[in-house]
Amino acid sequence: MNARRAAALVAVAALGWLAPAIAAAPAPGGLALDRARSGPCIEEPQVMRRIHMDLLKHGRNDTVHLGIRDRKASLAACVDCHANSRDGSVVGSDTHFCQGCHAYAAVKLDCFECHSSRARETVRTTNEGPSPAAAAQKGGS
Repeated sequence: MNARRAAALVAVAALGWLAPAIAAAPAPGGLALDRARSGPCIEEPQVMRRIHMDLLKHGRNDTVHLGIRDRKASLAACVDCHANSRDGSVVGSDTHFCQGCHAYAAVKLDCFECHSSRARETVRTTNEGPSPAAAAQKGGS
């Protein structure tokens, strides 16, 4: 039993030692993801690949525990910027931003089991104008 425990500790330590090198790896070559809609992200891509989940968790804690909702790293803001211009979602295929990157990295994407994977209607626009859903809603008012 002690040998198994020691082996597990060595494995965890090795993963901890390798994690920074893995996270600092260059951008995935040939990975075709949807482009962001607006200017630069809140951090450089190398930083976001490594710590975006920590930023989101920190924002979650501020929102849930402290009632602070004006975080620049909110999941809704990320979805608004990275949503596919055709369907307004970050999931749906391996070219959709979140699904594609998580599939490439073989990491479970569970944010959208509870949260919306679609951009808010006020920002879902294409070169031709508002999204079909927003246009239909406006026309029916």
